[in-house]
Amino acid sequence: MRKINLLACLAIVLLGTTLMSAQATRTWVSGVGDDANPCSRTAPCKTFAGAISKTAPGGEIDALDPGGFGALTITKSITLDGGGGQVASVLVAGTNGIVVAAQPGDRVIIRNLRLDGLLGNGSNSGNAGFSGIRFIGGSDLNVENCVIFGFNNTGIDIELGAAGTAHVVNTIIKNIGTCSPASCLTAQGDGIFATTTSGTVKVAVDNSQIMVLSNNGIEAGNNSNVIVNRSLISAANGSAVKSDGAGGTSNLGVLYSELVNGNNGATATNGSFINVGHTTIGFNAGTAYNASGGSIFAWAEGVADAAHGTNRVHNTTVGTASYITEN
Repeated sequence: MRKINLLACLAIVLLGTTLMSAQATRTWVSGVGDDANPCSRTAPCKTFAGAISKTAPGGEIDALDPGGFGALTITKSITLDGGGGQVASVLVAGTNGIVVAAQPGDRVIIRNLRLDGLLGNGSNSGNAGFSGIRFIGGSDLNVENCVIFGFNNTGIDIELGAAGTAHVVNTIIKNIGTCSPASCLTAQGDGIFATTTSGTVKVAVDNSQIMVLSNNGIEAGNNSNVIVNRSLISAANGSAVKSDGAGGTSNLGVLYSELVNGNNGATATNGSFINVGHTTIGFNAGTAYNASGGSIFAWAEGVADAAHGTNRVHNTTVGTASYITEN
């Protein structure tokens, strides 16, 4: 009888432990929360790092009120939502803001957040944050309605080892990097950089603003296909958009956008390709089309326009592009 009672007690203890360690599909963080809490709505955690271990794969972490919720490494499918109409931020120095190191097939959504790397006017470059978001593992990354600013390396750094996709929508990236183009390392000072060592990474940027960059606004590296639509890229010290995948392994398309107030509008190197259509390229110190070892195509309607196709080029040297007719 005593043996039966002991087994029953053990079963109850194990059941209680399992229930205590169960992960919720939705957890909450608050500026006045505590990571010792269960991260429920009535007992929220204080940081994303504290909440993620209590959130089930595929679940969601929501900000209950304004706060700074700390740096985070994501290793599973998850949604981070800072909510609307409040300041939900990640403020970091000397590290990355959010690192997405998820598993194959995992999907991550980062929505309604402000990420501040503390670069300021450049005087804090030695201690500024590295990259706002670094995507190094997982199947799909979605960045929606975010503001990323003041990072020393990259706003959104996509460097995968397999095929993947990324979508950046309604997002502002500003004040990135302190290097000059001649001294910039790959990706350093870029608003968005994309590459993978295997397969192809496909990136779509829509209705976003990328401004004040020590290098390039958007750079398509090896094995990347990047499309930019309805977006503003301004004050890029390198090029507003650049495609430089070696041996033609990168393709970049720009539609209904503005590439202004920087150095070059579009630069293609290493046999890579850029297509530009219905886009304004103006007030740049360099050239609109900088085909430096790559190919740039300007879309034209009907007969190819020898000046700029469907694009509007002004206060900028045109440079060299091929013109192709839209189907």
